[in-house]
Amino acid sequence: MTTTEPVAGRLGPPRLPATPYGQGAEGAPSLADILERVLDKGVVIAGDIRINLLDIELLTIKLRLLVASVDKAKEMGIDWWEHDPSLSSRARTRAVQDDDQERSLTEENARLRAEIAALRARAEDRSVDG
Repeated sequence: MTTTEPVAGRLGPPRLPATPYGQGAEGAPSLADILERVLDKGVVIAGDIRINLLDIELLTIKLRLLVASVDKAKEMGIDWWEHDPSLSSRARTRAVQDDDQERSLTEENARLRAEIAALRARAEDRSVDG
């Protein structure tokens, strides 16, 4: 009896080797396993784009991308999102307080300048009279 079935079909489905990252369907790592490992360890992607015309640099764009979990980023000393008012309510509150303090300092500065100008004007009046 002869069969026309291909050899690959008779051997069964292909099997991938097991990986140390975890087991997904049929031994392959699942997307969740890969994502967990990337976020746990972190990945840095860096690149530069330069546009030159006749050996004259017209434009340079430096690209830096870090993909990591929040815990890993904090461990590396990266926490800019905690200080960005558009991303953090605590930073927004601090920004409003800083703005109020800056405004009060500006007002105090203007008041002191006016007071100094008045004192100088009185001093000039005394020197003219005396």
